[in-house]
Amino acid sequence: MAQVQYSGTGRRKNSVARVRLVPGSGKIIMNDKAIEDYIPFANLREVVLQPFNATETNGNYDVLVNVNGGGFSGQAGATRHGIARALLTVDPDFRGPLKRAGLLTRDPRMKERKKPGLKKARKASQFSKR
Repeated sequence: MAQVQYSGTGRRKNSVARVRLVPGSGKIIMNDKAIEDYIPFANLREVVLQPFNATETNGNYDVLVNVNGGGFSGQAGATRHGIARALLTVDPDFRGPLKRAGLLTRDPRMKERKKPGLKKARKASQFSKR
């Protein structure tokens, strides 16, 4: 018999996370590593668990994540978004608590592009009167 799995895609900043939920004991594997080995900051590991806390499904699903792009913060946020979307496919009734917690909204903040003639997006070289 095939194992039931639910999938969701999450994005934040420049990170994209492809998330699969498999009924299990609550292990989280990110890019073939345990989450403790992959994300070194405890507060970001808490961010990843927020959708489970909102729906009270902590420890019910094993999470398999392929994430690329960005840094730790963006990848944690993308994983959170992907888990929330995957939980919607598990049970549409989770929509209320996930939406109230703000977990279904893709965070639109991104790095602004560099403009020609400037050092960064808005930083110019120092003005010289002469």
